[in-house]
Amino acid sequence: MLLLMILLLATLLICDAIIDKGAEGKTFYSVQKLHKNKVGIVLGTSSHLIQGGNNPYYTNRIAATIALYKAGKIDLVLVSGDNATQYYNEPDTFKKDLIKGGIPEDKIILDPSGLRTLDSMVRAREVFGLDSVTVISQKFQNERAIYLAQKKGLYAIGYNAKDIEGSQGMKVQAREYFARVKVFIDLLLNTQPISNGDKISIP
Repeated sequence: MLLLMILLLATLLICDAIIDKGAEGKTFYSVQKLHKNKVGIVLGTSSHLIQGGNNPYYTNRIAATIALYKAGKIDLVLVSGDNATQYYNEPDTFKKDLIKGGIPEDKIILDPSGLRTLDSMVRAREVFGLDSVTVISQKFQNERAIYLAQKKGLYAIGYNAKDIEGSQGMKVQAREYFARVKVFIDLLLNTQPISNGDKISIP
C-alpha cells in the first residue's frame, strides 16, 4: 500500500514538472509582454458555482479576454467550451459577456465542441486551421493547454487570468495534478476530440 502511494505521488509530481517545464516562459500576466496573435482562444468554464454565485474563474477569464482584445494583442476571440444542453452552453454565455465588455460580435467565434482542453487545442488546429494562438485561462490550465498544443503541432502562448486563492483555489489545484497525469495517458493512447466535424474558416 505504501509503495503504491509513493508511486502515485511520484507520478503526479513528475507529470506536473514535465508540463511546467514544457510551458516555461510561455505564459504571461502582463499584456505588454505578449506578442500579438491573430486569435485568442478562451477556455470555457461554468459562469456560476454549483453552490450558487458567480464563478470567479469565469469572471476573471472574461476580464482577461477583454483586456487582451482592447490592448490590440488579438484580433479575434475563439470561445471553446461545452455545449452539453440547451440549458448549459459555455460558449454562448461567454459570447454574451464578451459583447457586454466591448468586443464586437463579429470578432467572436464559437467552438461548442471544446469539451476538454485536449479537444480545444486539437480543434483549434484541425477544425479552425490555426497554427498559432494565445490561450486565455488561469495559469495552471494555460500550461497544460500549451503542452498539449505543442504535442499536437500548434504553437501556443498563454495569457494568465487572475487565479483564485483560498479553499476553492486549493481544490482546483489539487484536481489539476490528476488532469496533468491524464494528459500523458491521452497522448499515449492518441486520444482524439469527442467531436471534430467539418473545417471552419477563420476570417
